[in-house]
Amino acid sequence: MPKARVDKFSERRAELGEAALTTLAALGYARTSLREIAQNSEFSHGVLHYYFSDKVDLIICSVKQYKARCVTRYDHAVETAATYDELMDGFLQSLGDTLRDEGHVHRLWYDLRSQALFEEAFRADVVQIDKSLEDMIWRIMSRFAELSGESGGMPPSATYALFDGLFQQALLKHLSGDAKAIETLQADVRQAISRLFAAPAKASANAPAKTAATALAGRKRIA
Repeated sequence: MPKARVDKFSERRAELGEAALTTLAALGYARTSLREIAQNSEFSHGVLHYYFSDKVDLIICSVKQYKARCVTRYDHAVETAATYDELMDGFLQSLGDTLRDEGHVHRLWYDLRSQALFEEAFRADVVQIDKSLEDMIWRIMSRFAELSGESGGMPPSATYALFDGLFQQALLKHLSGDAKAIETLQADVRQAISRLFAAPAKASANAPAKTAATALAGRKRIA
């Protein structure tokens, strides 16, 4: 097949996968079929079947595209934060926004990851996506390490498991109607990061005065 035709085919797959993401997120894996997606979207079953071999192919395409955007979500905070507190505030804000605005899509990812335990067709792609998310978390934590001057003391895989677990728990609470799910997630993540990387000690405004007073007292004792 000519390269131009291959590229056009891939572009069309990407467009369809993106457009079907909302329907997929609403239905989940168990209730999804190409025909069901077609009935809940502007695309015919024939079009979807032409570009995707089955629902597994479509779901993987959609989720991979979405997660490819997710892994760059916090890059701006990492690159622009000049202090530990700036990075903490930026990360927690973005984390809360993600849970609030895109929780329905994240549940599709967790559904896909669970299905990979049973469906071999999902496993290679799920492992690849999981690794990209692990790398994302490690970039953030590495910046915390730089700004705090401390090592977190945990390997990338364990660090990712910690924050992924907190997010998944918060997602379930949020979808269950817990109004404090986002606030709780942010508090839990803040505490976890603080345990891994202590915030740098802030110089006291009274430190120079105390130093001078101590020096004066010392001179008096010598005299």
